[in-house]
This record gives sequence, C-alpha cells and structure tokens, in this order.
Amino acid sequence: MSNLWKVSTDRFTNEKESIMRNGNVYQIANGYMGYRGTLDEFGPDELVGITLAGIFDRVGDAWREPVNAPNGGFIKVALDGREISARSTTVKNHQQSLNLENAVFERETDYVSQGKTLKIKSTRFLSADKPNLGVIKYSVTSNKAAKVKISTGIDYNIWDLNGPHLLNLSPKKKNGALLVHAVTNEASKNVAIAEAVDLNFGKETHKLGNKKNLRVISLDAEAGKTYTFYKYFAVYTDNDPVKTSVNEAAINSVKEAKDLGYEKCLDKHNAQWTKKWEYCDVKIDGDDEAQQALRYSIFQLLIVAPVNGSKNSIPARALSGQVYKGAIFWDTEMFMFPFFLYTYPEKAVELMRYRIKTLAGARRKAKTEGVGFRGAFYAWESQETGDDACTYFNIGDPFTKRDLRTHFRDKQVHISGDVAIAMWEYFKLTGDDSLLLEGGAEVILECARFYYSYAYFKKDKNQYEILDVIGPDEYHERVNNNAFTSMVAKATFEIANATVKYLKQKHPGKLNALVKKIKIARELPLFVEAAGLLYVPQPDEKTGVIEQFDAYYKLKDTTVEELKARMIHPNEYLGAGQGLAVPTKVIKQADVVMMLNLFKDRYSKEIKKANWEYYEPRTEHGSSLSACAYAMVAADIGKLDWAYNYFLKTAKIDIEAKYKVYVGTVFMGGSHPAANGGAWMTAVFGFGGVKAGEEHVSINPRLYKKWKNLQFNMVYKGDRFNIKITKDDVAIIADISNKRKHTFIVSGKSIDCAPGKPSSIKYQ
Repeated sequence: MSNLWKVSTDRFTNEKESIMRNGNVYQIANGYMGYRGTLDEFGPDELVGITLAGIFDRVGDAWREPVNAPNGGFIKVALDGREISARSTTVKNHQQSLNLENAVFERETDYVSQGKTLKIKSTRFLSADKPNLGVIKYSVTSNKAAKVKISTGIDYNIWDLNGPHLLNLSPKKKNGALLVHAVTNEASKNVAIAEAVDLNFGKETHKLGNKKNLRVISLDAEAGKTYTFYKYFAVYTDNDPVKTSVNEAAINSVKEAKDLGYEKCLDKHNAQWTKKWEYCDVKIDGDDEAQQALRYSIFQLLIVAPVNGSKNSIPARALSGQVYKGAIFWDTEMFMFPFFLYTYPEKAVELMRYRIKTLAGARRKAKTEGVGFRGAFYAWESQETGDDACTYFNIGDPFTKRDLRTHFRDKQVHISGDVAIAMWEYFKLTGDDSLLLEGGAEVILECARFYYSYAYFKKDKNQYEILDVIGPDEYHERVNNNAFTSMVAKATFEIANATVKYLKQKHPGKLNALVKKIKIARELPLFVEAAGLLYVPQPDEKTGVIEQFDAYYKLKDTTVEELKARMIHPNEYLGAGQGLAVPTKVIKQADVVMMLNLFKDRYSKEIKKANWEYYEPRTEHGSSLSACAYAMVAADIGKLDWAYNYFLKTAKIDIEAKYKVYVGTVFMGGSHPAANGGAWMTAVFGFGGVKAGEEHVSINPRLYKKWKNLQFNMVYKGDRFNIKITKDDVAIIADISNKRKHTFIVSGKSIDCAPGKPSSIKYQ
C-alpha cells in the first residue's frame, strides 16, 4: 500500500448495490452533515444523500428518520447536447479517492461520447471550520473543440427511505445565490440550502424544473483547455443558533466563503484536521494493512464527532444515510465514547450532554413502558427528544413480508446502565465534575432508580434479580438474569452510590438540591442495599463458565455452521421468537464475553479464557459490535492471533464494505462507527494494554508479532501523552503543557511522567 492516508479505486461499477456501498466507503462528513461518496452528476436513484445531524421527521406511520437536505453539490455536464453520466456514458478511465488526512473526496473520470473525450475532475469537502459549509472545485476538459453545457446548483429531488420529509420546497435566485427553502413534514422546521459559484467563463442562465434550481453555463470549449470553477453550498435549519432567518444565514455563508476563496477555505479546513490527527492518530509500524484499516476507522469516528455545543450524539450508522432511523443506540456509549474520552474529550462531553438533554424522554419511557417503572429508561433507538423510535414490530419476515414482534424496545434495559457507566467514566478519567453538576449526576441517579423499580426482590434468596430482559445477544429474548444486564445494573447502583458520596464531600449543597429536586432521598439507602444484594450469574466452580442467562444450558447445542445450513432465505432473522437460533445456544454477538471485557478488572484471566473458549464457537457475529469484544478478551488471555483476526474483521468492515445489506426486510446499508470505535479499542486497550483508572494509567503491552511498534496519543485528567510501545519498552512523552505529574504503571513497574519530560521503561 503506497499511501496509507488514502482510500481509492480505479473502477466504476454500474450496479446499484455497488454504488450504494461506494457511497458509504467514500462518504465525507463534519459532524453537522454527511455527504455520501457519490459522483457529482448523481441523484436519488444513486442514493445521493446529505444527511443532517440532530433533525428528524416522520411521515404517516412510517419510521421516523433523519432529514436529508437538498443536494447543493449537484453538477451535470452535457457534451455537444448529450448529457454525460457514469450511468449512461462510456467510461474510459475513472478514479476516485478519499483523503483521510483532511476528509477530501476526489474523482477524475474520462468519458467518451460522440468521438470525443471529456475529462471531469472534482474535489469536495465539508468544512471542518464552518460546519454548515460545503466546498467543491470542478473542472472539465474536452480533447476536441465542443459545445459544453454545465448545469450546477441545487437538486431537491431527495432520496428518502421513508419520506418525503421536506415540504413546500421553494426555489429562488437571490443576489447571485441560488436558494431552496423547505419545512419538515412533522414539526415544520425550516431548512434552507444556498449555493454560490466563482466562475469566469461561458454564458450563464437560470433554470428551474425537474426539482432542480440550476445555473446553466454554456461555452464553446477549446480543444485541450481546462475550465475550472468553484462552488460553495451551505445548509441551515431551525436547530442552528442564528440571529437571522435560515435563508439569510445560508446565503450569507456562501457569499462569505466565495469572498474568502477556495484555497483559504481549504486551508482553514485543513488546519482543523491537522489538530484532529495530532490528537487521535494511531501508528502501527510493520503492518500496512492494519495501519490503513485502523486509520480509516479513526477517520470514520472523527467525521461524525458532534459539533461543539450541539448536544448531539452519533447514530448507529453515523451520517451515512437514514438507516436505523438515524438513531443513537448503546453503540455510542460502549463502543464510540471510549475513543473520544481517551483522545478528544471535548467531543466525549458532547455525547454525554446528549444523554442529559434527553433525560426527559428517558423518564417518559419509564412511565409508559411498564407498570410501576420509575427513573430513566433510556430509549433503545433514541433521536432528538430521547423518546424511543424503536417499534414493537421492528424486523420484517422475508418470507411473508409481515412484521415480526421483537422486544428490543421494552426489554433491552441495559441501555440505561450503559449511559450511567459512560457518565461516570468521563468523570473518573477527566477529573472534571462539571458534567455531573450540569445534569450527569441526575442521569446516574435516575438510571439507578429505574433499575430498582425494574428489579424483583426474592425473599427466599435474599437477593434482587433482573428478570425478563434481552442482553446483547438479541437472538434470545425475555430471559432472566442475563449476566451482562445484571452486571450493568449492579455497576449502576455502585456508581449511584459513589456519585452521592462524592457530591456529599465536594458539593453538599448541590447534592441536597438535587435530592430535593427529584425527591429521591428515601431511595438512596435502597441503592446501597441493591448494590450488595443484586444477583449476577457467577462462574461455574468446575468449568469457570458463566451461564449467559437462566436455563441457557438447557438449549440445544449446535454449531453456527449447522444453523446457517438450515436457513432458507439469506436474509431471514435468526431471533424474534421463531428464528432458527431461538431454541439453540447459538448467540448473536458477544454477551458474557462483552461483560468480561467491560468489567475486566473483576474477573481473572482463567475465567476470561474459559468463557471465551466456550462462547466463541457458539457466536454467529450477527452484529458488527461482536468482533471487537472477542478481540479484546483474546488479547487479555494471550490469544493474539485470534485477537488480530477479530481486529481486522472489525477495522475493515467499512473500508471493504462487505457487510450484509438486509436483515429480514430491513435495509441495513450504511457505515459502522461502533465497529470503528471497536477497532481503536482493540489496538489501544487490547494490544496496547491500556487501562486508565482514577489514580493512574496502567499499560500491559501484548504487541502483535507483525507490529514493530504501536504509537498513539491519549488524554488523562486533562493532560496529554504520546505513548510508543515496542517489543521491549514503553516510551511516554508528557506534553509540555501538562499541569502536573502523573503515574503510569507498565507491567507492574511504576513510572512518573512530568510535563515535558520523556520517560521510558522496559517491560520484557
């Protein structure tokens, strides 16, 4: 691999699924919006999408989903009166690439039409400096003299899965800028997109029609001469804190960008990306395949990091489209949040502020999802209000086309604990209690309140139990005492108790006000009791294996291969009551193994090994979340070849785009940011052996044999460090700007790292 900072192809495949997958691979985003990696001339048939973060809409009884904006990047060319497109014109040469250093998409295509060759080159980026802004450089060259017509502007024929979400689409031209204004169907939120160009050739006319607001440039192109112009588009909605109307904000934005010019816009964008990679890059020496896949995974996380102040989170399919309803799942806290917490805490805090913002929705869900539930039951599929977008019939049967009843919405109760755990981790690793004071402590206590209301107390056993749930293994619904869920609930009670203790010591007035506000004083002693008496399945005394849930051992023991051989339809779902996996021990994804990874300090290496070896052959990996958990535990127990193979499976899922597109009848095509986060965790936590606690950072390296060294940055207690692990030693450079000395423990050996002073210690 010659360039580990670039993903590229020299082929165009004129097939819709291939175009869909390429749209994911080459997507760009900036936290405010995502732009699928499609060609300039494409439209809704090729799944062009500019997906907006944090703005959702529902049409009728269809699924609620994020809004796709009109495409301000649309450009189509006609050569001697014939329209040019990769779908309909002969493609002589084609290249497209994604630069990971600065999130710039490029394409270059040579078309042959009527005996002439037309070269189209374009470069596009969504500004990391001005999140509402997109910028394009576009050029055409004909090898022979020709009449060329360039149609560029805003295409408001929008691709929606369950739309249309934008109504009253109104195109106009104002002060040289093109504009399309619309309102969302459900909440009547204003959405505006403006476009301006910097162009000094040809004759321009304005054209409306076919759901496009275009400027048409006609020119007599000279043979071999390149004609280049620059294009700026901006999207604004009622979610933006603007003082003017969204129309004026969009128009002003493109005018300012045009005045600034392409190169300066690019320079400001690049400066932001330089900072991102300074914080977040991970270098693997000796393994180009792993390096590129990991860097691509990190890139995928960086492009969807929420804009500061937005209080947005990251959907399960990022900003690659409307798949999964654009909803936020447990994926964010368990698989993406750690990356930001350790490298880019300014973004990690936004993810947690989203959960504070949506606490009211979690309270509403607790009240309506069952009798007597209290506190915060966070949505399985959460959108901007925190109310659950997940339906009770969430998967379609590919045989009958009927919807299947699932219990994802009402029985996946571990989501609340996942939120509480992440909230507390932010406090532990940053030392910053401001998040607790601005609502994080309230979230934690309300999550504990929910679990107490959900739990059953068995007097004969003198223990609390968490019954009737779904764990991460979604093939087995409504089970009792799921190990993962029960441990998460136990940890939530412990965290609630620790939160009360901390606030009592440091902020007694704030604690008293909070306790009074949510009327929880009488429940606090119950959380202490529940933390001690909550039942969590324990390792078998002889085998060390933890039963995933009550009566799991009574299920039929079959192999994954035998189960799949019985499938009649390639898209049939293996769970949902009647699925093939339901009566068997075959599980969807890491469950007990996920628990052992999340609570790794509570279990011995022997217990981890026994459970990894028991559950690994019984796991179907029907979720992109699964492989990284098996990779990290494999690294913990010394199975480094297994860890590496699962690491590659995780890291390459989006760069190779070989994932399944349908589950049942549900379209699943999109990127996988949780797997991207899992790749980073496997590299740093797994092979790097990094674990940060309240008092120090521990590093227990288990470098993979192909890797000469592993180098990464991390943040701890507000201070930054660069860490390089070789076969023999660990070198730590504490940033000169750090505020104090920190202790690192490398393979049991303690080392103090003072600001600006490099430290090194041998661990072999």
